[in-house]
Amino acid sequence: MDLLNFIFRLGVVFAIFGFLWWLIHAGILLLRGGRSQSIPEAYIIKMVRYFFLVDVTFLFCLDQTDGFIDVQSALFAGLILLTFFIGKLQNAQMKSQFFSFQLQGNMQMMNQFKPVFDFRAELVVIILSIGFFTLFLFNPNLASNPISEWFYESIVDIEDTPVFGFIFKVIGFFFMLSIIMKFVQGFMTLLSGGQLTPNSKKKDDDRFDDYEEM
Repeated sequence: MDLLNFIFRLGVVFAIFGFLWWLIHAGILLLRGGRSQSIPEAYIIKMVRYFFLVDVTFLFCLDQTDGFIDVQSALFAGLILLTFFIGKLQNAQMKSQFFSFQLQGNMQMMNQFKPVFDFRAELVVIILSIGFFTLFLFNPNLASNPISEWFYESIVDIEDTPVFGFIFKVIGFFFMLSIIMKFVQGFMTLLSGGQLTPNSKKKDDDRFDDYEEM
């Protein structure tokens, strides 16, 4: 397995999934009539989103001919998913802190745009998502359902589309670079026994911002 190609492919998968989920979420918001979300509602939707992202990622680790798991790909995919989820958590925490600071200046206006954030709920969603991925490793049949298969087929179709496919491949390339940088930075941190500096950490997290909220 070519690790770089695999990370690049997952970047494309994540980007297209994010685009499809953005369309679905926009439909949900329209049905809600613009009503603000409560914390339980927001994290139920996030759990559903992460579940299908995990499920679709696992499907891309299967040999579509015989259904066998590429164990090496699956292990790397699990690590990449965890890295991605932690990056999302850090970004959400930073945005929440930013809006909390801004609320002190203009509470009425900024409160309308303040994102829903609960650190414990974020952790629960991440743990459950990785738990589902682990469950699929031991029972691949559980990963097969009509919704996940629709996501899988839609991602493959969009990936093969000349214009949109190229756009998402560019995003996948930057995703690959971001993941490599995170792995290298984490490895160097372990060797040095230190921690990432706040500025370095912020810059690294920002590499996800260009495409992960699609």
